[in-house]
Amino acid sequence: MKKVFLGVIALALLALPLQAEESMNPIITAMPSLSIAPDAHAGGLGDVGVATTPDLNSQHWNPAKYAFMQSHGGITANYTPWLRKLVSDIDLAYIAGYYKWSDNDAIGASFTYFSLGAVSLTNENADFLAEAHPNEWALDVSYSRKLHEYVSMAVALRFMYSDLNNGVNQAVNTPEMYPGWTMAADVALFYKQPIELPMGTSYISAGLNISNLGGKISYDQNNHSSFIPAQMRLGVSYELAFDNYNRLSVNADLGKYLVPTRKSKFAVDSNGDPLTGQALTDWYSAISSPKGWAWSFADAPGGALEEFRELQYGIGLEYSYNRQFFGRVGYSHENKWKGNRRYVTVGAGFNLSIFSLDVAYVIATSAANPLDQTLRFTVGFDLAGIKDLVNNRR
Repeated sequence: MKKVFLGVIALALLALPLQAEESMNPIITAMPSLSIAPDAHAGGLGDVGVATTPDLNSQHWNPAKYAFMQSHGGITANYTPWLRKLVSDIDLAYIAGYYKWSDNDAIGASFTYFSLGAVSLTNENADFLAEAHPNEWALDVSYSRKLHEYVSMAVALRFMYSDLNNGVNQAVNTPEMYPGWTMAADVALFYKQPIELPMGTSYISAGLNISNLGGKISYDQNNHSSFIPAQMRLGVSYELAFDNYNRLSVNADLGKYLVPTRKSKFAVDSNGDPLTGQALTDWYSAISSPKGWAWSFADAPGGALEEFRELQYGIGLEYSYNRQFFGRVGYSHENKWKGNRRYVTVGAGFNLSIFSLDVAYVIATSAANPLDQTLRFTVGFDLAGIKDLVNNRR
């Protein structure tokens, strides 16, 4: 039961469109919920956020952006009904916030909670055993600082917890499952420089975020372990001012998982024959995290071409009027043999001095994609603006 259950959960979280099994070679990790875009701002831009305008949800995309926030603090709440084309009870909730105590220093924090709803556990004969409510969550904190007028850096620490069966262990002749947990760190850089043009001040930005560098997760008391979604993302952004009110930004991200593929060219026995079955599982589980990060750049059995296929990219356009009304459109792309998650996104936003509201919507461009029609909602509050409002009313 355990292997079947873990496989079903992994595929449900990854939301892979249907493809021929012999052609697919995706990167599969534990806790893939940490790779889901949690907010409607980036969600409306094709899941792009490493170098976009700093906002309340920068903790997920690039915590170094918090050092460039204008306000002294803020908090945001996000909600995504996940895979609604398949099920009705999977949800992602994300809360983030930050505080600046100087012009150069900021701390940030976030909490991610992913509920997989109710899952019926069965044995090999499809007999019902019990109902579980699997869930995952992560808590992190970050510190960001401006190193230069145009450059900032950040580090983040994250605790991750994954409970896939709620302690239900009723299958016969199957190892028991336990909640898995681990810790990881992020390292991020952000560059933002103003450009004075006759129409107004424009901005060029770039960012780098290497996230989830940490230990592996085990669900069977360390007999076997799974990689977490370590990832490297690069981003660029250009915001053009047409006049004092109208602005357009062009944004792009490029990402790669720092996780080795299970069907690795290194997965061979002493005779050079490919490992299969339990031998492959044992070999893959024994790979350490640092070795996996290094191998992720050169282990694909298809060579350089397949390594290139593992790159994911997104592009997004954002129009803003007076920095209060926003319209967004984007596109996210993943190679068809690495998951085939391809979709167009649209979004809108409204921002006042103390309150912001954003929504985003996914339109799949690949066949049988369960991410189609996914909605995201974000609300944010500027704590400094609220404080000023209260003081003015006294």
